[in-house]
Formats: sequence, structure tokens, C-alpha cells
Amino acid sequence: MTMPTERTRSIIQAREFLVDLSRDKTLPEVVRTEARRLLRHYPTAREVLLAGKVEERREDSLSEPFLSSSID
Repeated sequence: MTMPTERTRSIIQAREFLVDLSRDKTLPEVVRTEARRLLRHYPTAREVLLAGKVEERREDSLSEPFLSSSID
């Protein structure tokens, strides 16, 4: 089972991977363009961690948080 911290870390790392792809001149332009297109709406690390913090502070306890406020 994936823990909220693992899920949060993976989302943040996926963004970093897309950034790397978008800047890699050895890749075809179509790949770099697609990475940039996806990044336009991809959340930043700060936004993901903030969403985790909001989820952790929810007062209803119907389910565990999906994200975490840390990646430790």
C-alpha cells in the first residue's frame, strides 16, 4: 500500500522528471514539447505539499489523507 508521503514524493519527482525532459536537447522536439505542455498545469512541489497539509487538517476522518505535507 502506498503511503501519503510516498505518493507525495512521487508526484514531486514526476514534475522534476518532466522538467528534465523538457530541457534535454538530446531528445526529439516532440518529446520536449509534450513535457512542457504537461508542465503547464502540473502542480509545483509547494502546491503538492500545501494540498497535503490541507488534507491532514481535515476534520472529517472518513478516509486517510491522499497526500502528505512532507516527503520524509
